[in-house]
Amino acid sequence: MTDSPPNDESPQTLPAQGQELWEVVVAYARQETLDPLRGLGRYIGLGLGGSVLVGIGTILIATAGLRLLQTETGSRFTGNWSWAPYLIVLIGAVIVAGIALYAVGRERRRADSHRPTLQGESQ
Repeated sequence: MTDSPPNDESPQTLPAQGQELWEVVVAYARQETLDPLRGLGRYIGLGLGGSVLVGIGTILIATAGLRLLQTETGSRFTGNWSWAPYLIVLIGAVIVAGIALYAVGRERRRADSHRPTLQGESQ
């Protein structure tokens, strides 16, 4: 029977091993949870900022379209027809929103179709 060479490190006591284990667990938890959450927070912040700016731009464009219809169509939309520019702009906004929602849904459907399915999972 051969003896293993003596280890240069002295054996650690149980409390020292417990402390080292705790430090490793805390470092791992921080690496796997907090760091990705910080990156996700940045991603969400930029997404929300972009959404707010797109929303403001859409409102400004819709208002510009409404003012265009009210001023450039002469007397066509006056009197009993004064509500028509509002309806036209509302229909245009609904169409734009529908196109946007369709595009988002299409991307999700495309991502789901490329996702591998598990055995026993129906499509």
